[in-house]
Amino acid sequence: MNFETLLFNVADGVATITINRPEAANAMSPAVARDLAEAALICDDDPAIRAVVVTGAGKMFCAGGDLGAFAAAGDGAKSLIKKMASELHVGLSRLARGNAPVIAAVNGTAAGAGFSLCMAADLAIAAESAVFTMAYTKAGLSPDGSSTFYMPRRIGDRRTRELMLTNRLLNAQEALDWGIVNKVVADDQVLDAAQTLARELAAGPTLAYGAVKTLLNASFEQSLDSQMELESRAIADMSVTYDGQEGINAFLAKRKPAFKGS
Repeated sequence: MNFETLLFNVADGVATITINRPEAANAMSPAVARDLAEAALICDDDPAIRAVVVTGAGKMFCAGGDLGAFAAAGDGAKSLIKKMASELHVGLSRLARGNAPVIAAVNGTAAGAGFSLCMAADLAIAAESAVFTMAYTKAGLSPDGSSTFYMPRRIGDRRTRELMLTNRLLNAQEALDWGIVNKVVADDQVLDAAQTLARELAAGPTLAYGAVKTLLNASFEQSLDSQMELESRAIADMSVTYDGQEGINAFLAKRKPAFKGS
């Protein structure tokens, strides 16, 4: 499928979504938000897509919101931003609720909405030269892109407040130390590393991965007893799937399982 602002490719069960506005630092525009929502729908609905990689074209991952578009909208900026944020949030919601694990391949600066996009991914791999900053309040704005949901859950409230209030710049190693990314690799290896991991996940038990995502996304809103009940129901449901049966039988037979994602 062709998009105005994205490159979208599927191979070996992995969908790679590339924000393709290198001349604009891959800034989050209304068109990018709309395209991301549509790409997320495809990833959510196509059972052949069993892992997703999100990255940026050129030297930037995503430098944040397209402030030029906001300024150009004049008195219409409020409506434009509401619409853009709604479409971005629909896309992020679909990726979060889909079974396919989502990996951010942070190839360069992740600022504002780019940082939010990284935080929304299930896993993240950063280039050595990547830097991270929230940047919203620097422009007199407040965060969006699900960052106020994911960031305190992933790295804690104190560090989240520091990033959002002071716009502290983190390098890739600091992002790794803070738990923002899972791995740091050489700049020319970041996409390959993310796609290698994605292919490994795409060969795994996709429904079980979806159950993991659902359980973790719910965990902060549940009591201990409620969360354990959700766990009980999920593992019971997984036990009667093809992959659940295959995984159990392969373990007992001491062989490698051949998962189908169903």
